[in-house]
Amino acid sequence: MCRVQEAYQRDRAACTEFENVRVIAEKAANAWRQEGILAEDREARRIKVRANAKVIALRRQQTKEADRLLSENPDRGFADL
Repeated sequence: MCRVQEAYQRDRAACTEFENVRVIAEKAANAWRQEGILAEDREARRIKVRANAKVIALRRQQTKEADRLLSENPDRGFADL
């Protein structure tokens, strides 16, 4: 959406005869460009956090399974229930 708004404002600035409209449209286009960059950064960070959370969850599960194989008595394993 940000890129669409930026393009709209740039087109508006290019097509107008009025200097004040051009200046405001260019400022708006720049603001939309900045917001687009920030939105892309947020999305990339969100994807990275989700991937890291999956890795951490998998490691925890593997650790729990490995701990399950250990016994306080090294001569015997866990009793089957």
